[in-house]
Amino acid sequence: MKKKIHTDICIIGGGAGGLTLAAIASQLGAKVVLVEAGELGGDCLNRGCVPSKALIAAANCLQSIRSSKNFGIISGEPRCNFKLIHDQIRGVINAIAPKDSIERFQGLGVTVIREFGKFVGPTRVQAGDTLVHAKRFVIATGSKPVTPSIPGLDEVDYLTNETIFNKKKAPLHLLVLGGGPTGSELAQAYRRLGCKVTLLEQSRILENVDPEVSDVVRNKMLQEGVVIYEGIQILCVKKKNDVIIINIRDRHGDFAIQGSDLLVAVGREPELKELDLDRASIKYDTKGINVDRRLRSTNKKVFAIGDVVGHYQFTHMAEYHAGIAIRNILFKFPAKTDYSCFPSVIFTTPEVAEVGMSEKSARERFGDIRIFRQSFAENDRATIEKNVEGLAKIVTRPNGAILGATIVGPH
Repeated sequence: MKKKIHTDICIIGGGAGGLTLAAIASQLGAKVVLVEAGELGGDCLNRGCVPSKALIAAANCLQSIRSSKNFGIISGEPRCNFKLIHDQIRGVINAIAPKDSIERFQGLGVTVIREFGKFVGPTRVQAGDTLVHAKRFVIATGSKPVTPSIPGLDEVDYLTNETIFNKKKAPLHLLVLGGGPTGSELAQAYRRLGCKVTLLEQSRILENVDPEVSDVVRNKMLQEGVVIYEGIQILCVKKKNDVIIINIRDRHGDFAIQGSDLLVAVGREPELKELDLDRASIKYDTKGINVDRRLRSTNKKVFAIGDVVGHYQFTHMAEYHAGIAIRNILFKFPAKTDYSCFPSVIFTTPEVAEVGMSEKSARERFGDIRIFRQSFAENDRATIEKNVEGLAKIVTRPNGAILGATIVGPH
């Protein structure tokens, strides 16, 4: 016999957005059901932000030892124990996990169902043997790595952000397919940890970043020994014995590169599998669920937040969305999303921070703009700490109204 639950809000997905919304709504007195078959904390805690930044922290620590000679401190080439780095990453995840645990949310009064949820009607979700009736639903199922259509890729044991942090042994030669934020961050981190790294990008690395800024990051990665191929076509992938071979074409012709491990980081796609959205009259496409500025789907009783709506795929975006949804659902306030001043950071070295409009988008919209630049090389603190690669760039209207800003530099 199926169990029936009637609730105020049913949240499908226990990642950053879903957990934020569940915590706030329950503490405001709403009856909340959270449906999540996997690990609470989602991609950020278990496979994304937390493990990647823990790995980057280890890599930066090692790089600091290497660069100590710039300050007159003499030391040998540092070595890393990759098994201990793996354990340190797991330790960080375990230290943060209680904040996202089932016990914590049950203590807040949230009913947690550890099953996949799928719609069986406009206001009903089936989760295992439980049928949930809710006044409002929120889809927060996140995203998953994209698998590109490359001949032979499905016959190779490749890594993604969901598997690479399980490695206890350093790759001898890591091939990274994709030069976006994830690919660039991890390529540089593994190089700093002593691995040979080759980064492959079909356009240019950090394609969505101001070229003046991405050039600074590229130059730093090249200085540190990352081999970068841009503007290429991947013809096929194959494995011979323990060697991964990628056949490539560029403007000079065809060639092949070899490596021990392959990381595929070409982007992410919304996780819509098994939701049966059609049964709830919810429209969607390959980019995600169609929502209005209030984050309502075409079924006005169903909201969608975070990566699943296909906008900016950041943890803080999912949390921002959670706040918008709460105001609409509980306070009946027509809150709307506003991305005009939304910030983002890429954790390469030097780091990249952006907010507002880029120079390109500002020129396309307004035509007449002003650009103000300040180099880190002109900053005394940067000179003292020998971190002079980078700049701050501000885009304004002729009257001085700020449209956007980008900084590439330390911290």
